[in-house]
Amino acid sequence: MELNAELFVAIGFVLFLAMLGYLGVHKTITAALDGRISSITHELEEARRLRAEAKALLASYQQKLKHAEEQAAAIVDQARLESELLAKETAQRMVDFVERHRKQAEAQILMAESQATSEVRAAAVDAAVRAAEIILRQQTAGADGNGMIAKGIDDVKRLMN
Repeated sequence: MELNAELFVAIGFVLFLAMLGYLGVHKTITAALDGRISSITHELEEARRLRAEAKALLASYQQKLKHAEEQAAAIVDQARLESELLAKETAQRMVDFVERHRKQAEAQILMAESQATSEVRAAAVDAAVRAAEIILRQQTAGADGNGMIAKGIDDVKRLMN
């Protein structure tokens, strides 16, 4: 039998494995692997729990988003209705404003017409008085006029008494 290096390596390896078995290294390795498996399992369970919480939170936020969109649509609709109402009110106020100013203008026109009519009448009366004065001066000139004046004075005296 030849003793070569390969035989010594094989014997050393078998002795090394026997010593590891005797010292219980395989149990330590198994326990370490079991611990690692347990921690990985806990991490997976934690990841699943966090994923479920994230899904629930996502669903909650999606519901809130949907509710916010509905509220925004309702606010827009309300604003649209209010703006239409405001536009109608403004149009009505404008019509009322124009109508009031039209009536005021008509009243001013009627007043101006009345004033113009009064001024025309006053001018006509003044013209009539001047014409009457001219006519009376022409008719009362001379002796006949003196007699008429005296008769008028007597009529006034008689009416006064």
